Amino acid sequence: MESSTSTELGQFAEDVLQGLSSRPKTLSSKYFYDDEGSRLFREIMELPEYYLTRAELKIFTEQTEAICSAFTDNAGAIDLIELGAGDGTKTAVLIDHLLTAGIDFTYSPIDISQEANDSLSEVFQSRFPGLRIKPRTGDYFKILSSLEHNRDRRKVLMFLGSNIGNFTSDRAVEFFRRLRGVMDANDRLFLGFDMQKDPRVIVAAYDDAQGVTAEFNLNLLRRINRELGGDFDLAKFSHYAQYRPAECAARSFLNSREKQTVHITALNRSFEFEQWEAIFMEISQKYTRHMIEELASDSGFAIGREFYDEENFYIDSLWLPSPPFAR
Repeated sequence: MESSTSTELGQFAEDVLQGLSSRPKTLSSKYFYDDEGSRLFREIMELPEYYLTRAELKIFTEQTEAICSAFTDNAGAIDLIELGAGDGTKTAVLIDHLLTAGIDFTYSPIDISQEANDSLSEVFQSRFPGLRIKPRTGDYFKILSSLEHNRDRRKVLMFLGSNIGNFTSDRAVEFFRRLRGVMDANDRLFLGFDMQKDPRVIVAAYDDAQGVTAEFNLNLLRRINRELGGDFDLAKFSHYAQYRPAECAARSFLNSREKQTVHITALNRSFEFEQWEAIFMEISQKYTRHMIEELASDSGFAIGREFYDEENFYIDSLWLPSPPFAR
């Protein structure tokens, strides 16, 4: 079936068709986070090699008051909106402080996984009985565009966990410009950036000894089998991670262990793999301060505050929309 005739297959199928038809073959990391993928990622965050969560959590726990003050400065009330909240461990630190301080705020986690949202809501409603939580499931921009613009309430958009590292430079600029398009002058954007560091530390974070990251990547093949009728044999693919310091970029691949053919029923297509041919799965961009400054400027933002850990492994950066404003 040609891609032009597959309009009824849905975006997932379209993207799989395009990715596996390209050279080199690719699959989009945005499809990692089905329910099982979300569960595996929560497991990854607990791994000793995966320093990112610990570094950002340390920033949140040691600089809680300063972060919350930056959120609420000159704002009567705020709507805390988190894109891809995960298990909410870090966000809970901020929520606890905001509730204790008596700040007028709501919390809206946005995630493509209904299970992730349901799990987070259950935990937060139990832990914080007074929290006004409004979870939303679906595409970030469709949901953000539907939100009411209320100049009396500041939107604080949070994109944590260095999730922006999964974007190429051009896609990151496009993503932030779209976010800026749904923000008012008084709104804020709070971002987590994983910084350049010892390459060996970075590689270990994406190729853990227990193989959880490998399973996380392979789960996307499992999802294709389940949702699109694929016949990927997961035992015939292996996970490989690399880091290129000159580019500040970690990359993940799935390599075909042998020459093979994979058929996907929903696409009515078969795909040939040579032995050790790679599927590019994910980029995990690391940053320098100069790169962050350049990204903010190119996207229509100014950096308001920065919060970093003592090892300079990680930075949480608060951005302000630069004029002219969208609304």
